[in-house]
Amino acid sequence: MKVVRQLVHFGWEQALSCLFPVVIFASLAITKFIPLPLMGRYDWMLFICLLMQWGMVRSGLETQDELKVISLFHLIGLTLELFKVHMGSWSYPEEGYTKIFEVPLYSGFMYASVASYLCQAWRRLKVELIHWPSLWMVVPLATSIYLNFFTHHFWIDVRWWLSAFVILIFFHTWVSFEVNGVRYQMPLTLSFVLIGFFIWVAENIATFFGAWQYPNQSDTWSIVHLGKVSSWLLLVIVSFLIVSALKQVKGKSSTKSRDYRQVI
Repeated sequence: MKVVRQLVHFGWEQALSCLFPVVIFASLAITKFIPLPLMGRYDWMLFICLLMQWGMVRSGLETQDELKVISLFHLIGLTLELFKVHMGSWSYPEEGYTKIFEVPLYSGFMYASVASYLCQAWRRLKVELIHWPSLWMVVPLATSIYLNFFTHHFWIDVRWWLSAFVILIFFHTWVSFEVNGVRYQMPLTLSFVLIGFFIWVAENIATFFGAWQYPNQSDTWSIVHLGKVSSWLLLVIVSFLIVSALKQVKGKSSTKSRDYRQVI
């Protein structure tokens, strides 16, 4: 029964951490089957996401620092969307007032929701990193992974080399988290794989509800190719590295500020 209670508590904390993604999926489902007046579907999605973001900050579910991280991911995701749609990787076939170069502005929130989940889970589960490598290794790796999403259209795809570097750099790194007062540990690379897989599952749900469309889904919906798990895995790694790096910088800044006040 203790194991069951721990699983239930862990699931509840995960569900609370996924609040932003859940609202996005629910909104996609509702707007697909219930036409809303005055604006197009993509425009309503942007309005809902903005309202949700305001509500989370207003209610204290997200902090100002977390909002800054999420805004950064919105820009990173929107930039990637603009490029990928231009290259024909996927498309947004519906009309909307809030589309730029055929990309609806709400699409950035789908990347921001990943950052929201990471920030929320980090805080709720009191995540700590064990044997975390130095920033001079983490930053170039995250940058290379992100750039490969662009450069593989013109050059060779080095995702598997980058995946190998991830295994080498984080081979000894573990993530520690707390569930109902009890701490657990798991290899960090395993957490990357698990999050990447569940995002792939979420991607299938999103494309089913018409969030975006791959070329092979233009006539009828089909399951997203399993190979996309590797893309989401790398994106999760970039997201995690950015969040963890910012939290470490924030932690060092807070420690220096506290030490300075003690000296005064």
